Amino acid sequence: MTRWRLLLSAPASGSTNMALDEAILWSAAQKLTPPTLRLYDWHPATLSLGFAQPYLDTDMEALKRENWSLVRRPTGGRAIMHVDELTYAVAAPVDDPLLSGSLLESYRKISCALLAGLSVLQVKAVGDKTYDNGVTGQVVNPVCFETPSNYEITVNGKKLIGSAQARKHGGLLQHGSLPIKGDITRITRVLKYTTPAERREAAGKLALRATTLEEILRHAPDWRIVADGIITGFREFFNLDLVPGETTHDELQMADELARNKYASPEWTFRI
Repeated sequence: MTRWRLLLSAPASGSTNMALDEAILWSAAQKLTPPTLRLYDWHPATLSLGFAQPYLDTDMEALKRENWSLVRRPTGGRAIMHVDELTYAVAAPVDDPLLSGSLLESYRKISCALLAGLSVLQVKAVGDKTYDNGVTGQVVNPVCFETPSNYEITVNGKKLIGSAQARKHGGLLQHGSLPIKGDITRITRVLKYTTPAERREAAGKLALRATTLEEILRHAPDWRIVADGIITGFREFFNLDLVPGETTHDELQMADELARNKYASPEWTFRI
């Protein structure tokens, strides 16, 4: 069995969560810590933008009215509303034997572990499809959960887990959002649309294309039950010895600096 570290983090702000993910990536990439599976939640509710997504996709006045926060991820993709969910993050060196290969290959392997975890939760999902979403001249939808990507997790054709991966510092970081309950269309309330009718249309499309565990199971499972299912899935698929651990002093110090100087800074959040 291969030994990985398991981190169960307390709910934190968007800047803290993204800073911790990057600090853990750096530590794992330098092989100062084992490859790590981190599971966490967000407080307050936070809209996250992809690395290269324009901040003008956001309706800042609506975000203030909802009292939700904003952060920019170190990974690509489009906007995600982080509330009533479980977020996972995997950090490892790029040459890790279990995750080596191209970005898409490692993405597929992690998807298989997530599928195994969902199976534990009695959710019949698929994650083996590839899609051609790159239509020249097409307006890119700002919502991550409206369009599935290669090997992303769907149930009855609806997207359940949205994930993104980045490679830097000699390591890979993949994190993703698993909505547990609530209104999946809430995100449209804080994104920019030309008219109210356009916003309503976007919400309607999203309701048809994305889902939550509550919608699938007809009840909202407890966060810890969902976490235990995902942990079991990773253990079984990768044959892991997942050892509960803590973030190191160096990781916490780096995360504190990254949160203050990068992820909470307007220069990062509003850079494009």
